[in-house]
Amino acid sequence: MEPLQSTLLAHLGQVPDFRKVRGQRFAWVYLLALVAAAVAAGQTTVLAMSAWADQHAAELIATLQPTCPRIPSAATWRRLVVHIDIAALEQHVAAHNQALDAADPTIGSVTMCDGQVFRGQAVDGKDVRGASAHGARTFLVSLVRHEHAYVLGQAAVDRKTNEITVVPGLLAGRNLTGTVTTMDALLTQQRIAQQILAQGGHYLMIVKQNQPALYEAVALLFRLPPVPAPSGELLSDHTQGKDHGRLERRTLASSTALTGYLSWPGAAQVLRRTCRRLHTRSGLVETETTYGITSLSRELAGPQQLEQLWRGHWTIENRLHYIRDETLREDRCQVHTGQAPQALAAFRNAILSVLRFHGWSNIAAATRCYAANPQRALRLLGIPAL
Repeated sequence: MEPLQSTLLAHLGQVPDFRKVRGQRFAWVYLLALVAAAVAAGQTTVLAMSAWADQHAAELIATLQPTCPRIPSAATWRRLVVHIDIAALEQHVAAHNQALDAADPTIGSVTMCDGQVFRGQAVDGKDVRGASAHGARTFLVSLVRHEHAYVLGQAAVDRKTNEITVVPGLLAGRNLTGTVTTMDALLTQQRIAQQILAQGGHYLMIVKQNQPALYEAVALLFRLPPVPAPSGELLSDHTQGKDHGRLERRTLASSTALTGYLSWPGAAQVLRRTCRRLHTRSGLVETETTYGITSLSRELAGPQQLEQLWRGHWTIENRLHYIRDETLREDRCQVHTGQAPQALAAFRNAILSVLRFHGWSNIAAATRCYAANPQRALRLLGIPAL
C-alpha cells in the first residue's frame, strides 16, 4: 500500500536540539529524518543505520537537500541517540501516535451489550535485553491500543522501582471515556483502578496471588458458588481456535455475586477463564485457569465482550514487543550508552505505529520495501518525493 503523507517528522522536529550552535554541520531535522528513515528500513544498530544511509546517499541527499550535502558519520548518529532529550522525544512520539489514533476511522472493536463501541488498550512492560546485558538496565512500559497496536505512550522504569510506579504517570491526563484498559496481575492495584475510573474509563485486570485477599475471594466464588445461585447470575461463553500447532478451547465465566462485597474500586464483575490446549503433534493436553476483575457492569459487557477484551490484551505482546524483538531485532542491538536504548525504542514505536496506520500488517515486508526505496521511507515521514 502506498503510504499517505505523515506528520511524523513534524513531531520529531519539535524535539529540542541538544548540540551547541558552534561547529554544527548538519541541520537537526536532517539528522532526525535520517534516523527515522533508517529505522523504517529495518536497520537495527547505529552502524547499520549509518551504512544504509551511505549506501543510499545520493537519493537521501537529493530528496532532503541538506545545506551540507553529506551523510553524517556513525559517530554523529551515535551522539544523537545517546544525548537526545528522551522526555521530549517520548512526548512528541506519543503525540504523533495519538494523532494517528484519533484519525483512524475505526472507533473501536468491542460492541457492548447496549450497542456502544469501546476500544481496548493494554499496559505492559518490556525489558530491552541487549542494553540490559551490558548492565544498562532498560525496562520500558507502554500503553498500546488493541485494534491497531498504536503505541500511545511509553515510559522507562527506574532500576530501583517497578512498573507500578510508572503506570499512573503514563495514564495521567488522558480522557479514558469509551476505553477499557487491560493489564497483567502485577498492575492489579487499587490505586491504578481508581485512577482509570476517575478519568472516565474502565479496566480489566488479571487477578493472581500478589493480591491474596482478592484472589482467594474470586477463586472461592467459582469453586463454591452460592447455592442456589440467582438465575442468570453466572454467565459463560465458549470460543475455540487453532494456532501454533495447538487446538484451544476457551471458556470465560463472569459473576456479579461479589459486587458490593469486594473493597475494590468499581468492581462490577469477577471472571474465570479456563483455557484447554491440545498440542496436535505430541497429544499433550494443558489446562490453565486464570481469574480477573473488571469495572464493566453486566449491562455493558457479558462474557463474549470480556473474552474479546481479554484476548485483545495480547496485542501488546504479539504486535509490539514480539515485532520489536524479532523483526526489528531490538534485543540483539547492543547499544547501551546514555539514552540510546530508550531513544531507539521510541523511534521504533513511532515507525511501527505509522506503518500500521498506512495498512502494513507484515512489518518485515514493510522494512524490506523501505530499505530498497529510501524515497518511500522519507515519504512515510512526511517528506514529499522529488
